Amino acid sequence: MSRRPYRLPAGERPFLEVASLGRSGPTGGQFSPAQIEQIRRTVRRTPEVMVKVTGGGTKAGAVVAHFAYISRQGKLEIEIDDGERIAGKDAQRAFLAGWHLELSAGQYRDPHDQRTDARKTKLVHNIVLSMPAPTPPDKVLAAARTFAREKFGIRHRYALVLHTDQAHPHVHLVVKAEDLHGRRLHIGKPMLREWREDFARMMREQGIAANATPRVVRGRNKGKKHDGILRAQGQRDSNALREKVTMIAAELMKNGRFTEPAARAKLIETRKAVVANWLKIAATLGCQGEVILAGDVRYFAKHLPPVLSDTERLAAKFSQHLAASRDAPRLRESRDVDVPVR
Repeated sequence: MSRRPYRLPAGERPFLEVASLGRSGPTGGQFSPAQIEQIRRTVRRTPEVMVKVTGGGTKAGAVVAHFAYISRQGKLEIEIDDGERIAGKDAQRAFLAGWHLELSAGQYRDPHDQRTDARKTKLVHNIVLSMPAPTPPDKVLAAARTFAREKFGIRHRYALVLHTDQAHPHVHLVVKAEDLHGRRLHIGKPMLREWREDFARMMREQGIAANATPRVVRGRNKGKKHDGILRAQGQRDSNALREKVTMIAAELMKNGRFTEPAARAKLIETRKAVVANWLKIAATLGCQGEVILAGDVRYFAKHLPPVLSDTERLAAKFSQHLAASRDAPRLRESRDVDVPVR
């Protein structure tokens, strides 16, 4: 029997992706009620959901280690796809044994393939579903359960656990990459976009205001960091970050300010496309009689966050740090001065 990868079907391209590729707004001259509601959520800055694939183990031992991490070394119960809960490292190992991960690793690679660039096969996909504070954690968990059941139920084995030890409640979801018929799940950008929209809908079904729009539509241009850089930054051991900060410090010392002309020109061009398309949306809304919402859209487009590259954002934070360092001695001196009581 031949095996081949497959991709789960994705939905239609979202109309509100108004500027990531300089596309115009919707065609047809009018918005549907659902589209109007999405515009309203976006311009009124409804909290955005986060759906992120954080990696996936290529060896059974890595999957076991990830289960230990998300369960806080067995202290938290992990909910599995049949609704049961498992606790403790021994129970987790016994559960994972039923996934037969050792049978997945070699099925998609020629045993005689000795290429050093051969891509390793993921055994699982590690996914995080999150909402900003102060979303009730139980609502996030309920929506995550629905998400996992609708997306992977029957086909893929999965397990999930809720974390509340950070400001934003989030659920770690582990999905076996190979389904019950031996076909593999491949996650691409269109699928992630669809997942965000679906998770936002499921949060709204829980009575929580939630939205899912592309970052660029909201005027946010901060790019995605590779997981390796994020982990290194968390451990205060990032060569890439250190080199960037050193470069920023040198230019600040030399010129008193930092500029990144090449990146800024591209960002400004994208921002112009974003604003132009939001104004088209406002015009269409006005023609439909949605005058108040059209005004909200124009205000939203006018007050988008300033255009900054990642490096410029880092430079701004570095400048704030320097200013705070210079002010600290003066603040200490002012506290030491005796103020006469009248």
